[in-house]
Amino acid sequence: MFFNSLAFAIFLPLVFFLYWFVFNKTKNTQNALLILASYYFYSCWDWRFLFLLVFSTFLDYYTGIQIEKSTNEKGRKFWFWLSVIVNLGFLGVFKYFNFFSNSFAQLFTSLGFKASPLLLDVILPVGISFYTFHGLSYVIDIYYKRIKAEYNFVDYSLFVSYFPLLVAGPIERATHLLPQVKVQRTFDLEKAKEGLAQFVWGLVKKVVIADTCATYANAVFDNYPSMNSLSLMLGAIYFAFQIYGDFSGYSDMALGMSKLFGIDLLKNFNYPYFSRDIAEFWRRWHISLSSWFRDYLYIPLGGSQGGMWYKIRNTFIIFLVSGFWHGANWTYVVWGLLNAIYFLPLLVLQKNRNNTGPVLWSYDWKGIQTIWNILLTFTLSTIAWVFFRAKSITDAVLYLKQMVINGDFSSQYLSNERYNYEILLLIGVFVVVEWNNRNRVEPLSGRYSLLKFGLAIAAIMALGTFSDYKEFIYFQF
Repeated sequence: MFFNSLAFAIFLPLVFFLYWFVFNKTKNTQNALLILASYYFYSCWDWRFLFLLVFSTFLDYYTGIQIEKSTNEKGRKFWFWLSVIVNLGFLGVFKYFNFFSNSFAQLFTSLGFKASPLLLDVILPVGISFYTFHGLSYVIDIYYKRIKAEYNFVDYSLFVSYFPLLVAGPIERATHLLPQVKVQRTFDLEKAKEGLAQFVWGLVKKVVIADTCATYANAVFDNYPSMNSLSLMLGAIYFAFQIYGDFSGYSDMALGMSKLFGIDLLKNFNYPYFSRDIAEFWRRWHISLSSWFRDYLYIPLGGSQGGMWYKIRNTFIIFLVSGFWHGANWTYVVWGLLNAIYFLPLLVLQKNRNNTGPVLWSYDWKGIQTIWNILLTFTLSTIAWVFFRAKSITDAVLYLKQMVINGDFSSQYLSNERYNYEILLLIGVFVVVEWNNRNRVEPLSGRYSLLKFGLAIAAIMALGTFSDYKEFIYFQF
C-alpha cells in the first residue's frame, strides 16, 4: 500500500476517524488501534513478512528486558550480542546473501576457478533496514544505560511498527518516540492542520516533482549511449531531483500524517540542495540515518578523538557502510566512497563545521560566494548520484565519460517529446519555492498559505495521483 495510492486515501481517513472518535478513551486503546493498522498496512505488501516484523519486535523487547535484569556484565553482553547478531543476521540473509554469493563467485571465476553462486530465492522484506535499525538503537541504548527497558509490549510494538515510518523511516529513537506513545494523545486542531499541509506538500514532491522527473531520468539513463552531453547532464539533474522529491516527499508525508495522530517524528530533511559544502549536505540529507551512524558507529569507533588518521579512517568507514546500507550493489559502495572523498578536504582542513547556520542571501560578494558554494556542492552530489542510479559501476563510468567526451551541447533532445522544456520549468519553480521555504519550519506557512495549499491540491489532482502511482525509491532499502 503506497502513500500515494487510492487504497491509502481510504485507509488513512478511516484510521484517523477510529483513532479520535472510537478508540480515543485511553492511550492503550489508541496504541492498540495503531498497531493493528500498522500490521494491516505492512501485510498489504506481503503478509508472510509480518511474522518477521513481529519476531524482530519480540526479540528486541525481550533482550532489552534481559539486559536490564542481568546482574553481571557477562549476562548483559550475551543478550546484547544475541539481539545484534540475530538482527544483522536477518538483514544479511535477506538483503546481502545473494550479493556476496555472486561477488565471491565472480572473484573465483576471474582467478581461473569454476564457481557457481549459491542463490536464495527470496525477496527483500520492505522496510527491513529501517525497523532493524529502530530495534538496534533501542537495545544499544539499554546496554549503555542511556534508557530503561520498556516492559509494555504494546507500547514497544508501536515504537517499532508505527506505519507512517515503518517502511522508509525516518529512523526513530526510543528516547524520542517511546515517551510519546506512553501517554494518551488529545486532538490538537492546529497540529492536525500543520500535519495535513505537510502531508500534501510531501505528496506534491512525490507526484509532481519525483514522478515527473523519473520519466525523463529513466529515459536518459536507459539510453545513455545514444545521448549527447547536454542530455546526460540533464538526466543526472533529473535524477537528483527525483530522489530528493521522492524521499523527502515520503518523509514529509510520514511526519505530516503522524501529526494527525498527535505524534511528532524526527525531521529527516532540511533543504540539502542548498548546502554550502558536502559536510552540511550530510547534516541536511537523511538526517535520521546520518545521526544514527554518528551515534552508533562513528562515536564508538572513536569519533573525532585521536589523530587525523583516526578521523579519516572513521569517516571513510561511516560513508562506506552508509553506501552499503542503501543496497546490495557495488554502485552504492562507490557512491559512499565518493562522498567520503568529497568530505576529506573539509576534514583535513578542519572546515567541516564551517556552515552550520541558516542559508542567508545578500547582494554582495558574500552572497555570490554562497550561491557558488551551493552550486558546487549540488554538482558534486549529482555526480555521485549517477553511481547511485546506475545499474553497475561500468554503466556509471561510461555515463560520465560519455557526458564529458561527447561534447555535443545542442538542444536537439530537448525538442523531443521525452525531453521537453516543461520539466526544466517545473524544476525551476520548485527550486524557487524551496528557496523561499528554506528557513521555515512548515513548508506551506507564510503569506498566501491557503493559496499554496489549494495549488498543491490542484497539482496533485491534475497529474492523476491515484490512477498512476509509482513506488517510492527507498522502499527497496
